[in-house]
Amino acid sequence: MCGINGIISRHSINRLDDRIQAMNKALKHRGPDADHFKIITTGVALGHRRLAILDLDPRSDQPMSLGNDEWSIVYNGEIFNYKELRKELRQYYTFRTESDTEVLLAGIAFKGIEWTLKNANGMFAFAAYNSLTKQTFLGRDRFGIKPLFYTLCGDVLIFSSEIKGILNSGLVKPLFRSEAVDEYLAYRYIREPNTFFSDIFQLKSSTYMVFDRILCSEEIIYWKLPRLNFDERLNEKELITDTEEAIKNAFDRWFISDVKVGSYLSGGVDSSLTTALLALYLKRPVDTYTIGFEEKKFNEFEFAEIVAEQYQTNHHSIISSISDYMDGWDRLIYYKDAPLAVPNEIPLAKMSTILSQQIKVVISGEGADELFGGYGNIFRSAFDYSNKHKDNETFCSYFLDRYEYANRNLRNKYLDVDFSQSIKYKEKLEKEFSYFSNEENIFRFFHQSHIQGLLQRVDMTTMQASVEARPPFLDHELIEFVYSKVPYSMKLHWNNVESQIKAMQGGAYSEILDTPKYILKKVSEKYLPDEVIYRRKMGFPVPLTHWYEDLRVIAVQLLQDADWLKENSLEMLINDLKCDPRAGQLLWMFVNIQKFHNMYFNKKWLW
Repeated sequence: MCGINGIISRHSINRLDDRIQAMNKALKHRGPDADHFKIITTGVALGHRRLAILDLDPRSDQPMSLGNDEWSIVYNGEIFNYKELRKELRQYYTFRTESDTEVLLAGIAFKGIEWTLKNANGMFAFAAYNSLTKQTFLGRDRFGIKPLFYTLCGDVLIFSSEIKGILNSGLVKPLFRSEAVDEYLAYRYIREPNTFFSDIFQLKSSTYMVFDRILCSEEIIYWKLPRLNFDERLNEKELITDTEEAIKNAFDRWFISDVKVGSYLSGGVDSSLTTALLALYLKRPVDTYTIGFEEKKFNEFEFAEIVAEQYQTNHHSIISSISDYMDGWDRLIYYKDAPLAVPNEIPLAKMSTILSQQIKVVISGEGADELFGGYGNIFRSAFDYSNKHKDNETFCSYFLDRYEYANRNLRNKYLDVDFSQSIKYKEKLEKEFSYFSNEENIFRFFHQSHIQGLLQRVDMTTMQASVEARPPFLDHELIEFVYSKVPYSMKLHWNNVESQIKAMQGGAYSEILDTPKYILKKVSEKYLPDEVIYRRKMGFPVPLTHWYEDLRVIAVQLLQDADWLKENSLEMLINDLKCDPRAGQLLWMFVNIQKFHNMYFNKKWLW
């Protein structure tokens, strides 16, 4: 895990070395182990901050170039099958290091970027520059686990692992993209390729971009989700065995490391199974970590401790409080370069800071819910729509109404922003939903959109503490297996025929009449007790509504100057939100936006 930076210009750039060094300095937290840059021409520079995980030898520091400097690369992430790829590439090239970076670079140079990306299994973001053709290649992994941002500023391409890297080049004046406020309040994240900054973009996951010598670009998609399986002809016992094998193969790939590895252990089935498999893989006590608040309904310590005792882990239960929550808020907005998305980012960052004293790599459970149907209520939207929908309402509208956090009426009432992008996105999504069944659309949405918010969260909360997080449930070979081989009914599983009929009559039924993530839970029975596997999903609650008065005081101070809110609407907004069961989180989100705005758009960046 690292931080990458680059400036690519057709013309000479004044103080180029100072600019690339300033970009590197801004990303020190992403790579405290090494700091290097390379000036290729008077207009081309690459920078890298290294967090050494595989092949700790300084020979593997970056930027890295092939023999005659035709190709140079900066790269963030891990290629977990790099040893297999290395064997294929030996006929073309003599390797000088044991790093996956050199394998990635040699693959691009000798087999081409398309072959390299299609064969690489891992999490990555990189930039490769060819000094002969003057082409620049930006690439990103299949789900966007590793971030990469870029901007075209006149005839200059600037890219970085974080937006602050771009801004610290001194070549970009940030402009607030106010229409992103509507998207953030609805989704809690900004969808690829956009950001809160006008003209600064995320490179889309599963794509690479090619910029030619005059910086004209082409975007190429190199991977797509497979189709979902609805075939009910199955042998359940065999399928559980095959799924267990696919999970273990993926996890074994993602566990490789030359430094110490630990695991999050919240006490839910995903992190508990992850911990079990890591303990069995390492054959030694694993460092495990959980965090929560003192109130019992705001922590899952009891269940985490059951798993920790079973696998004899070195377990750490961490208590968070309102004081350290408020103290860490602004600092984490700076690390994210965006408003925080969900309240648990602050305690997760505290946990990552503590675990960084013992480990450099942490295994996390992101992606399990998206793959196996873990969000019971929302994943049953297709079923509910077929039973309850209005004749004039499309499934897409029905689904978005359930998915969006701050509802459309609230946003219309209080926001003074352009809604046209939201309208265009809904039209686009309506068209995409027309290609697949309603059930399949939900899975595709969560893997193509919702996962972005989770990955932005896990990257920021870990990298601010110089820790690499790995989510092995996002191994693309595992995902291809589950999509193509595991039927829908083995993910969202009715307890019996009578349960499905009863659910059609209305009332609460998720995790009562059905079993979300059914096949994952069946696999887990071999490793975990039922009291961990089959308890109701809790998530990671933060008592923000209990702190509403504290948030109100902050909101009154900050939001008076929010030009994205309708004039003279603040008092009414605060009173309206107070009646909502999610009052604390909603007000927290509004405050987040203005905290972020004040931090980034009232500062002089050009130099």
